[in-house]
Amino acid sequence: MSGYPASPSSTTARELPSLGEFDLAELTAVSPIDGRYRRNTKGLAQYFSEFGLIRYRVHVEVEYFLALMKQIPQGKDLPSDTASKLRQVVDGLTLEQAAQIKATEKITNHDIKAVEYFIKEQFDALNLEKYKEWVHFALTSQDINNTAIPLLLKDALQQAYLPSVRALVAQLRERLPEWDVSMLAKTHGQPASPTNLAKEFKVFIERIEAQLQQLEAVPHSCKFGGATGNMNAHVVTFPAVEWRAFANDFCTHALGLKRQQYTTQIEHYDNMGAIFDAIKRINTILLDMCRDVWMYVSMEYFKQKIVAGEVGSSAMPHKVNPIDFENAEGNLGM
Repeated sequence: MSGYPASPSSTTARELPSLGEFDLAELTAVSPIDGRYRRNTKGLAQYFSEFGLIRYRVHVEVEYFLALMKQIPQGKDLPSDTASKLRQVVDGLTLEQAAQIKATEKITNHDIKAVEYFIKEQFDALNLEKYKEWVHFALTSQDINNTAIPLLLKDALQQAYLPSVRALVAQLRERLPEWDVSMLAKTHGQPASPTNLAKEFKVFIERIEAQLQQLEAVPHSCKFGGATGNMNAHVVTFPAVEWRAFANDFCTHALGLKRQQYTTQIEHYDNMGAIFDAIKRINTILLDMCRDVWMYVSMEYFKQKIVAGEVGSSAMPHKVNPIDFENAEGNLGM
């Protein structure tokens, strides 16, 4: 028999009362990406949040309108300051305006149509009413999504991700001179021949740089060609315009993207897949590095610094756990 007394049969586990709905904040976010790790990920919000997506959609719509007006007779008397005024709308887009677009979407039940209506309202405010029906002319929703999303991904990579990875590589390089020390290598977990600590980190530098080259070589492609990829409505309305050349030029010079020449209603996503696969390989390399450092700590090759006020373990205060490398390993593997 157990030495513990039996629990009364009438005892039930206490349930916490429901608190209802919370406003979104770091402590109430469902995902740790926007909660616990917000301090690390907040710089990505301008690209990958819904506000970011709305902003890029507005940008594409405005740039398309400006390019279109240069091709059709209806744009010949467009005021010369139109481009600067419309781009100010894009650059100055606020959270309140994005919320207005979301409110319109509740009525239209269509996210791109809500963006279109918002832009037309801006045309009214800028005394451009006579031109507003050319907003989103002959486009399908995916002409906006399949340009806005590749563009925000491109900007996120070039402005946030790549600089961060390069900064990490630079930090590793800076430490190579002080890491120029001999150590015993292990293979199969057993003592092997001598190696050099700096050389072991050069392995990761070389691997990361090779993958960065492959990542940067992937084109940022987009789809832009009307409802079924044939620009039918464009051709029927203005048959004299060389629409394929227009679309190629618009995507290349106005957006900085590479237009897929033959598509259905949507983009192929093959190059986007290649981008994510390259990032996955970089993550795998960094994960390997985290595991190696963890092992160096475990083998007492490395000693961790004790930081005043930090607690290594709730039960074993003498410990200093390599939690940063464990945390990085977990996040890299997700």
